[in-house]
Amino acid sequence: MFNAVRWLTQQDDRESWWAVSEGNQFKIRIEKINTAWKVVRMEVAGSIPLALFMICMALIFTEVESLKQSYVPALFVMGDSLSDNGNNNFLPSVAKADFLPYGIDFPLGPTGRFCNGRTVSDYFGEFLDIPFVPPYLNPTTRGPNVMRGVNYASAAAGILEETGRNYGSRISFSQQVSNFGITAREIAVQLGSAQAAAKYISKSIFLFSFGSNDYINNYLQPSIYATSRRYSQQGFRDLLLSEYSKQLSALYEIGARKFVVSSVGPLGCIPEQLANTNSNGICVNSVNGLVEDFNGGLRKLMGYLNENLPGATFVSQSSSYSTVMDIINHPRSYGMLRSGEIPWANYLQCLGFSMPQQRSICVLGCLPPN
Repeated sequence: MFNAVRWLTQQDDRESWWAVSEGNQFKIRIEKINTAWKVVRMEVAGSIPLALFMICMALIFTEVESLKQSYVPALFVMGDSLSDNGNNNFLPSVAKADFLPYGIDFPLGPTGRFCNGRTVSDYFGEFLDIPFVPPYLNPTTRGPNVMRGVNYASAAAGILEETGRNYGSRISFSQQVSNFGITAREIAVQLGSAQAAAKYISKSIFLFSFGSNDYINNYLQPSIYATSRRYSQQGFRDLLLSEYSKQLSALYEIGARKFVVSSVGPLGCIPEQLANTNSNGICVNSVNGLVEDFNGGLRKLMGYLNENLPGATFVSQSSSYSTVMDIINHPRSYGMLRSGEIPWANYLQCLGFSMPQQRSICVLGCLPPN
């Protein structure tokens, strides 16, 4: 009978819905304040029998409640500088993005996002009608402020505990998982029971971006890390995937059920690799080969977890690599400039001439400003 039942707003104590019947004969807006539904607006084309009106109301309330079962209540973000939205501002680390040109296209300016504007996770939240989720380390990210989601990501962090230590403090993958455990207990307090929290968390989406730093700030830094001497390329890949599986499984045990895992982008094309190899702007194929091998293993891991963790859904965002390569090869199609055309002041800062330690952080992880 109804073409659409559309969620309009949801606040702490109010939900507002708009229902439209076929042919637009009957329109009604209802709000639920605390536990009571109230009709706040109704439009009827002509007269409508009372019995039909009552049936319509019953159907609307039923459909609203049904749609709410698929509603995504919160977004929880874990990862590295591609997703960090300010956690490293609170850490003694050289991997920070709280200064220009970072944030030049963001409404709030530099916030700690390693991006000119919004990050991929910001756009993901917007698609879900979820406001910018707060960074975990912000002291205000507690109590009711965690109910729409939290960002745990930390620049320089990796899948492995040791990754990124050359930048100082960062929140590793395992610590991000532990931090979510604290948030889960806060959600239980807010909702009144562990059972309600488990249901809430199971409907939420978890977004991940890990793996870049394990290569550019670990395996490909032999003067600092011993991993390239301990492991073959395949052995290191397997080590990363094993640890990734371990942490995702730990989140599953806490109650997470909806996972979106990003693949790693073409690291052989980032400024650091281009500068280290004197490649004249040509992507380093050997580094990109490592990434493609890891991404292939990650896709297989997602399939394995889907088969072995009942009730969970793992989605591999495997287009990350190909999308970034297309941006590099056809920048103007995305409203971007080629690196050789970027204003030198910004380009030199990105390369790290003002802060050499940050050179590796310049990984493509943003979308064009809008």
